[in-house]
Amino acid sequence: MSGNTSNKGLINATNRTHVQQCPSTRYWHVFISSSLITFAVGLVLLVVWKFGKWLKKTYFQELKKMQSNVAAEDVEYEAIGWLTEAKDWAGELLSGQRKIGRAVGSSVLILSIASVILYLIDTERFKCVETVGPWRENVLQQIDFTFNMLFLIHFIIRFVASSDKLIFWMDPFSLVDFATIPPTFVGINLNRNWLGLRFVRCLRIITLTDVLQHLKLLTTSTSIRLCHLICSLAALWIMGSGFVHLLENSGDPFVTFVNASRLSFWDCMYFTVVTMSTVGYGDIYCVTTLGKLFIVIFILGALAMFANFIPEIADIIGERSPYRGSYKKEHGKKHIVLCGHITTESVSNFIGDFLHKEREDVDVDIVILNSYEPDLELQGLVKRYFTQVEFFLGTIMNASDLARVKMSEADACLILANKYCSDPDAEDAANIMRVISIKNYCVRMKVVVQLLQYHSKAYLLNIPNWDWLHGDDAVCLAELKLGFMAQSCLAPGFSTFMANLFTMRSYKVNSKTPKWQSDYLRGSGMEMYSTCLSPTFEGLTFAEAARICMEDLNLFLIAIEVRREDATDKYIAINPGSSIAIRINTQGFFIAQSAEEVKVASHYCKSCQNKGRKKPCPCLMRCLKMKLDPCICASTNGNNKLEPHSLGLTSEDLSDSESLYDTTGMFHWCAEQPFRSCVIDRKSNLQNHVVVCLFADGHSPLIGLQNFVMPLRASNFSYGELKHIVFISDAEYLHREWKAICNFPLISLLFGSPLNRINLRAVNIDQCDACVILSARKSYTEDSALADKEVILCSLNIKAMKFGSSMPKMNNLPSAITNASKTVTNGSDIFLITEIGNDQNVQFLDQDDEDIPDAQLYMTQPFACGTVFTVSVLDSLVSTAFFSDNSLAIIRTLITGGFTPELEYRQAEGLTIDHGESSPEILINRLRCRITQFSLGSGLFHAFSDGQTFGELFLFALESHGILCLGLYRLQKEGSNRRRFVITNPPKNFLLAKDDKFYCLCPGNPGNKLQNSLNREAAGKPLVTIE
Repeated sequence: MSGNTSNKGLINATNRTHVQQCPSTRYWHVFISSSLITFAVGLVLLVVWKFGKWLKKTYFQELKKMQSNVAAEDVEYEAIGWLTEAKDWAGELLSGQRKIGRAVGSSVLILSIASVILYLIDTERFKCVETVGPWRENVLQQIDFTFNMLFLIHFIIRFVASSDKLIFWMDPFSLVDFATIPPTFVGINLNRNWLGLRFVRCLRIITLTDVLQHLKLLTTSTSIRLCHLICSLAALWIMGSGFVHLLENSGDPFVTFVNASRLSFWDCMYFTVVTMSTVGYGDIYCVTTLGKLFIVIFILGALAMFANFIPEIADIIGERSPYRGSYKKEHGKKHIVLCGHITTESVSNFIGDFLHKEREDVDVDIVILNSYEPDLELQGLVKRYFTQVEFFLGTIMNASDLARVKMSEADACLILANKYCSDPDAEDAANIMRVISIKNYCVRMKVVVQLLQYHSKAYLLNIPNWDWLHGDDAVCLAELKLGFMAQSCLAPGFSTFMANLFTMRSYKVNSKTPKWQSDYLRGSGMEMYSTCLSPTFEGLTFAEAARICMEDLNLFLIAIEVRREDATDKYIAINPGSSIAIRINTQGFFIAQSAEEVKVASHYCKSCQNKGRKKPCPCLMRCLKMKLDPCICASTNGNNKLEPHSLGLTSEDLSDSESLYDTTGMFHWCAEQPFRSCVIDRKSNLQNHVVVCLFADGHSPLIGLQNFVMPLRASNFSYGELKHIVFISDAEYLHREWKAICNFPLISLLFGSPLNRINLRAVNIDQCDACVILSARKSYTEDSALADKEVILCSLNIKAMKFGSSMPKMNNLPSAITNASKTVTNGSDIFLITEIGNDQNVQFLDQDDEDIPDAQLYMTQPFACGTVFTVSVLDSLVSTAFFSDNSLAIIRTLITGGFTPELEYRQAEGLTIDHGESSPEILINRLRCRITQFSLGSGLFHAFSDGQTFGELFLFALESHGILCLGLYRLQKEGSNRRRFVITNPPKNFLLAKDDKFYCLCPGNPGNKLQNSLNREAAGKPLVTIE
């Protein structure tokens, strides 16, 4: 029997330098005993040591108290001195907070994996668990011995660093060392190699999670949990396979190992996973009694772990977001980061405008960073634009997430606001925190942020790295929204006119499109673009350049960029006077259909009639080479801004005898008015005023009424042109807003509900020039269609009112109310501007319109007529601010009535405006241009009637009066509705109608008699005689 076993134990060693044999006498018990004895002896010594400490603490405590203080200090030093130092030293070697600790942990893990690999190699080399052979000739055994010596050193360090030695002795990793290190020394002494329990080194794989965390390769809880589950399952699998391999290849010792079965380690791994998964094919099974006993015990624990771990691993992998990666930026590719309020609607509006085909070469990637995964609609939107849009999951407040989206390499970061939130102040605070995080990560990053409240700008000024001069900008929705509506009170429909200029739309009509709608849609496709003017324009005034652009290039020039002679400062001059001469490389701003159209202005050459080329002609190239001063864009005779002495103006020419102005000279001012003194009774005689119906209560968020009042109190109007403003709203709310508007003249208050017709008649609403309907208490938690219920009811209520002879007799009404003027008989004749929060609610404002259901807002009749405004049209301003800082400055100047850094600071700080000196240097600000609306067939334009063209009107107004015509406000003559609609920048051959009104930019010169005449005509007052 022993001879047969010996023969079977011989291994073919034809390719080896020595012979390894399966011995007839086995010493497995010696190897196991070495581990058990080491563990037991150490355990006994630790128990004795623990017991001695307990005795010392219990019976010798009183003796210790009797010793002197000095002796006690000596004893304490002797007891804990070197042990504490050794423990601290060992702790530093193992701590993951230090580099050496991370290196030790990583090294032990790598050595453990290498040791398992050596074990797997030996299982393939030897068919027996225990072999005989010289240790000096077995290279792999020598390497394994070296590894175990290192493991022994690591064991000693861990032992020294441990706080509780007894618990450390029974730690799983300590048991691994007991099972592997002592048998190595026994094998050397016996010249034997026992595979034994070397596979338990795989338990160290569990520490892979800790090592990766120390190296900061695992940062999220899901990735840490996934790694831990996989490593635990792998360790269980390998250990189970190792035990099966050991027991089956060794055989049962109580039958002299005759029932050993030759299973490779890979067969054991296959058998183990089949057993854990409860599949149990039966092709491989345990033969030995010990193997069967192990499987019975193993399957109880392994099955539970397998059943728990596999589903959890599957869930983690299944739930692992595809948006956790990093943005891979291509060389030379630009990208922006979009964050803030990310929804399907907000992203769709932004992408549609940012990536519009009419923009010039928009080769910029949009990287969206949001803390929530996209819904199905947003996923579809991202996939539709997958070549230029990528979505990543993360927060702008986390530096690692900013690194993932390459924030430091981005061209800008754009932050969107939730326009429909219930708490605007909290929304603004969140966006300002995002700005702080971005600026903290990358100081020079250009940031464009949407803000809801005007006073929130003050917090941006507190950010040290916030710089308005280097592209940082805040698009304040409340400021612009109220500014748009205020300008519409001066020039009806102007809000729609301006909204069309900064919103990217395509001009598409068909044969079935009505004529009025075709004219409107052509204008809605106009946008504002900029380009560098050709050297041909050098030396010309703005009026001369605008005439050439209209006549020869079919372009509409609205403004130019002006710099100082030293090129240190610049500003945008909108329809400036003749004092500014265009210089080389002047930047011009145009209204056109696309960026491609305005390129001709940079290549125009009068000498060779190059009017339509998209590349410069040879003579223009020669002209460019001759210019020696390319950095100066425009000249004002050596001065950046207009100076009074350069125009020959004095304080008397610039001031108005009836007016006082603020410190900036931008607005009319009056002494602070007491709140109650501005409350009117129900017997007012107001005419040509502005009525504001405001739905609010004492708890409503402030909307910033100063942003509505300021454009109507701009200093480029004379005092006689100012329209009286009457607010109908809640007394408590108006009292909260009063501090910001108490220094503006001609403001009255009426407490009550705007839905009450008594209040409406009390302010003579039939005699007003415009009525604005606002709400400060929208609730978007309910049905979105009901968010605008109050403003819609108010609008319909006013339109249904009757005045004059058509009003039913009501004897109980006060006489002042019943004696209304008869010029307006129906409320539908009053010009209304209604603010809505939900675009779809525009269908409820006009019951008799001919709009298609679910039509886009800009294609509806109320919007085309300028009688409705929604804050959603301002979404495009974020894109405008990125592509052109100057275009946004032009829009803000036209809408807000003008602004200066001083005024921005005071308003953002919540300070009231102060009275300023009437010096020429301050009052020169009155000379800025302003928006005006004139009528054809009367006054200075009485010669224009049917059949003449817009080009003729444009040239006449520009050359004769310096007025820049922008567009028309035409009466709709098709269908049953006779309303006026907006036509933006019509072509020069567009035929005029006698009843047309037109928008224009009038140059500011209050000291000019012609200007005064224009002012009176625009205000609807009799003209003065011009000599």
